[in-house]
Parts: sequence; C-alpha cells; structure tokens
Amino acid sequence: MPRPEVLDRIKEAEQEADEIVAEAEEDRDERLAEARERAEEIREQAREEAEADAEARLEAARKEIEKERAELIAEGENAREELEAEAAGREDEVVEYVTDLFEEAVHVQT
Repeated sequence: MPRPEVLDRIKEAEQEADEIVAEAEEDRDERLAEARERAEEIREQAREEAEADAEARLEAARKEIEKERAELIAEGENAREELEAEAAGREDEVVEYVTDLFEEAVHVQT
C-alpha cells in the first residue's frame, strides 16, 4: 500500500477514534445527568415519605395522648364524685360535731 493511502487511512482511523471518544464522552455526560436527576428524585421521594411517616407518628402520638388525657379526666371525675358522696354522707356528723364544739365553747364562757 502506498504511503499516502496509509496516511489517509491513519487519519481516517484517528478521526473515527476521536468521534467515538466524543460520542462516548457525550453519552457519559448524559448518563451522569440522568443519574443525578434520578438521585434527586429518589431523595425527594424519600424526604416526602419521611415527612409523611413523621406526620403519621405525630398524629398517632396525639391520639394516644388525648386518650390518656380523657382517661385521667374520667378517673379524676370519679374520684371527685366519690369524695363528694363521702363528704355528703358525713355532713350530719360534721354538723353535729361543730355544734357540739360550739356548745362547749358557749358553756365554757358562761
């Protein structure tokens, strides 16, 4: 093969190699951009899921606190009612006791 043809073929091969490298670099850049975009989508989805999970847990905790609050209020009301009933049952006894104390105090002064 004559030298000019060999040189032309070498130049063509180099040009083809340059084109292949350029295409590969372009393809790499596109894939990196797509991968970064996908990674951002995944991060955003994970953030949204984490927020939704946190909100659900917070709501569950609020419901549990409200339930416990209602139970405590009911227990307090029951205890108050029991104390009121006990006090009402002892009312006559207390009136009699106070009256006796008053009468003793009056007798002491006379």
